[in-house]
Amino acid sequence: MSKDFIKDILPEDYKTRGSYTPAKKIDLGDYYLIFVSGVQAPKNDDHSVVTDDVEEQTKLVFEDIIKILEQADATIDDVVKAVIYITDMNDFDKISAIRGEYFKTAMPVSTLIEANRMTRDGAKIEIEVTAIVKKASGTGL
Repeated sequence: MSKDFIKDILPEDYKTRGSYTPAKKIDLGDYYLIFVSGVQAPKNDDHSVVTDDVEEQTKLVFEDIIKILEQADATIDDVVKAVIYITDMNDFDKISAIRGEYFKTAMPVSTLIEANRMTRDGAKIEIEVTAIVKKASGTGL
C-alpha cells in the first residue's frame, strides 16, 4: 500500500535516538493532520538534558515543538491535543503556568500524567501534540 499521503517531518538540526521520526504530516484532503512525537529537553553528548530546571525544560520542549510544527507548516495555535508526561506531580503548577502561555489560543484537549522515568537522563517532562491545519488553496504535501 502506498503511503504517499504521509510525510515525515525531520528538522535538519534535530537529533533522534532510535527508529522514529519527530513528526508525521498526513494529507486528509482539505486539511493536514500532524502528529508530533514526544519531545524532551535538548540533550548533551552524554544523552542527559541540558538543564535540571523543570521550568526551563518545559520552555525548551515547547520551543522544539514550535520548530517541528513550523517544519510541517503549522503553528502552536493549530494544536488540538497535548499529552504531557512529568516525573514529579509536584511540578504541575509550574508546568501548567508555562503550558498556559503557549496554549493560550489553541486550548487543546489534554492529558497529563506522572511517569517514573524519561529516556533522557534528568528529563522531567515530555510533551507530544497533535495538530490540524487547513490547506492553503492549490497546495500539496
